[in-house]
Amino acid sequence: MDKFRFKSPNLRLERNFLQNNENPQATTVCPGCKREMTDALLEQELYQCARCGNLFKMSARQRIRIILDEGSFFELDSAFPTTDPLEFPGYREKLNQARILSGEKEAIVTGTGSIHGHSCAFFASEPGFMMGSMGSVVGEKLCRLFEYAEKKRLNVVGYTVSGGARVQEGILSLMQMAKVSAAVRKHSDAGLLYIAVLCDATTGGVAASFAMQADIVLAEPNALIGFAGPRVIEQTTKQKLPEGFQKAEFQMDKGFVGKLCKRPEQKEMLSQLLKLHDKGDQVERV
Repeated sequence: MDKFRFKSPNLRLERNFLQNNENPQATTVCPGCKREMTDALLEQELYQCARCGNLFKMSARQRIRIILDEGSFFELDSAFPTTDPLEFPGYREKLNQARILSGEKEAIVTGTGSIHGHSCAFFASEPGFMMGSMGSVVGEKLCRLFEYAEKKRLNVVGYTVSGGARVQEGILSLMQMAKVSAAVRKHSDAGLLYIAVLCDATTGGVAASFAMQADIVLAEPNALIGFAGPRVIEQTTKQKLPEGFQKAEFQMDKGFVGKLCKRPEQKEMLSQLLKLHDKGDQVERV
């Protein structure tokens, strides 16, 4: 790891940006153009390099800060404890490391808030916590969020960044795919809207379940979206994949993504979609 670090303690590469040590004066180096930026400038630029357009990975709390109206977020189910049901070797140590690295208790943050005054239920994956992987607690928090949104007649907006189902929980993590999918369907059957914004990377069981089940699927440019990664597919099929395979642009061409949405446009886009559905929800249904 030392070869990826600069000598200055205040200078770090993008790979370390998700550590729970935000400092407005700390400096981050863009891996695209090597531009140096303070954390304060990064947040001002929505964690996107203004020079080359490189998108930096964002924590769940950073997503909340730039998307939801200031002071509107109310967190739900923040105290769920993660256990080690299979007593998987090294899992408890990885959980402790993830908590320290991300500052979160699990790989997702859920709650309610508003976007330009439009109330919604909201979730954001935490990539700093075991690559945003979905275990039992992530699945339970998502189910509770969709059930709460159905009860309160709230539309759902979600940001996904995930490596998929968490292998350390085995079948218990895989069953979350069906469990969350059922909650999403029930919310949809109630006539409510679900918007998902797929970020780099959204893969595995998350991509194969609730990430792709939204009524409207948006994606950040150049995000990796798919089930298995390109390298795994190439090794399995022994074939060279086309350039850009499984990138957001590729998925939009194939109909899996509705629209690419740049970070400066996301809040306004989500606000307009919520506004349109709010008006439609007021129409008497026959």
